[in-house]
Amino acid sequence: MRVLHIRSSARTDNSNSRAIGNYLIEQLNSRTTTRDLANSPLSPISAEDLVDLHASNNVDRNSLQQHLTTSNQLIDELKSADTLVIEAPLYNFSVPVVLKQWIDMVCRAGNTFRYTADGPEGLTNIRQAYIIVTTGGTLVGSPMDFASEYLAHICRFIGVTNIAIIDGSGSKREPQQVVDDATAQIDQYLQTTVANV
Repeated sequence: MRVLHIRSSARTDNSNSRAIGNYLIEQLNSRTTTRDLANSPLSPISAEDLVDLHASNNVDRNSLQQHLTTSNQLIDELKSADTLVIEAPLYNFSVPVVLKQWIDMVCRAGNTFRYTADGPEGLTNIRQAYIIVTTGGTLVGSPMDFASEYLAHICRFIGVTNIAIIDGSGSKREPQQVVDDATAQIDQYLQTTVANV
């Protein structure tokens, strides 16, 4: 198993998403590449560069070439993995901007998906994604949670076949209780997965 671990919480200490993610990575016990988007953010991209990047325009512009190099590296990390772990704290009912930027850099036609007569087809080899969603007062899966289904859709779009959403709702509760409840979900999911192999 090769795991790509995406972190996006602005908190480095006392972060529920990081604590839950750490537990999951320990349980998977596999070769892991970690991309911490909060501590090592991607460079901002202009509208001009973003358009040319996704249109695969061969433009000799230094800024575009830098973003293309970064995008290719991120895509290589993604396509080298068979398991994806995304830590996604809910900020203003959706994903952190650093996570959205990563998505925009890896979702490129002809690289992680392609268009066919039957619709988009994912091109990654990822069999399993774990989406860890942590919140304050918003319940994961409620109408005010715009992150969970969005991230699940992105995963399906790039070809992920199995998706588990780990519910880290309620950071207003005791943090340890949130983490304990989420790690219990992980244990149950992993036990069920192994039993069905």
